[in-house]
Amino acid sequence: MDFLLYIISGAFVGLIVGMTGVGGGSLMTPLLIMFGIPYNVAIGTDLLYASITKSSGVIAHTRQNSVQWRLVGYLAAGSIPASIVTVILLNQVFTNADEYKDLLTTSLGVMLIITAIVILFKRFLRDTSDRPHGPVGAFFQVHATKVTFVVGIFLGIFVTLSSVGAGAFCAALLMTLYPRLPALHVIGTDIAHAVPLTLIAGLSHLFLLGNVDLVLLVSLLIGSLPAIHVGTKLAVRIPSRVLQPALALILLGIGVKFTFY
Repeated sequence: MDFLLYIISGAFVGLIVGMTGVGGGSLMTPLLIMFGIPYNVAIGTDLLYASITKSSGVIAHTRQNSVQWRLVGYLAAGSIPASIVTVILLNQVFTNADEYKDLLTTSLGVMLIITAIVILFKRFLRDTSDRPHGPVGAFFQVHATKVTFVVGIFLGIFVTLSSVGAGAFCAALLMTLYPRLPALHVIGTDIAHAVPLTLIAGLSHLFLLGNVDLVLLVSLLIGSLPAIHVGTKLAVRIPSRVLQPALALILLGIGVKFTFY
C-alpha cells in the first residue's frame, strides 16, 4: 500500500515539476516528511531522485548547446568537495541521525524560504540583471569566477543538508552573476550542475550515512518520470504566472514551519 502511495506521490510531484519548472527537491522532501519518512531518509532519497529526474534535461540542453560547461566546472569545483566534506562531518561529529535532525530541519526550512522568494521575484531578478549595478554588482561581475566558486561551496553544503537549492536558487545566482547569459543557458547550466551535485550528495548519504530508501526511490521514479512529460504538455495550457506564485507561497509556509516551529 505504501508503495502505491509513493508512486502516486511521485506522479503528483512530477506533474507539478513539469507544469511549473520548479525543482522536485522543494516539493518532494516536505511531502515525504509529511508521510512520516524520517528527515534524513527523505533528504537522502530525494537527492538521488533529483539526480535521476534531471538527467534527461542535461541531455536535451546539451543537444541545444545551452550548457555553459565552464560555469558548471566553476560551480562543481566548489560544490562537490563541499558536499562530500559535509556528509563526512555529519558522519564523524554525530553518532546517529537524531543528533543532526535539527540541523537538517533548519537547513530545509531556510532553503525552502529562499526558493520561495526566488520564485516570487524571478521576473524582477531577470529584469534587473540587465541593468547597471552598483558597487556590489560591479564587484560580482569583476570577480565572477571566484564568486561562482564560493557560491558552489554554499550550494554544496546546503543542498546536501536539505536537498533543496540546486534548481531555482542556483539559477537566480547565475542570472545575477552573469546578466548577459541567455535564459535558456541559465537553465541548462543550472541543470547540468545540479545532476552531479545531487548524485554525489545522494551517494554520500547512501554509503556513508545510510540515509537512502531504495524501494522508496524506485517507487517515486515510477510515478514521476512519465508524469513530468505529461506536466510539460499541460504547461502550455496552464499559465505558469498563476501556478508558480501559488506554489511559492505554499513553499514559504512550509519553510517557515520547518525553520521556526
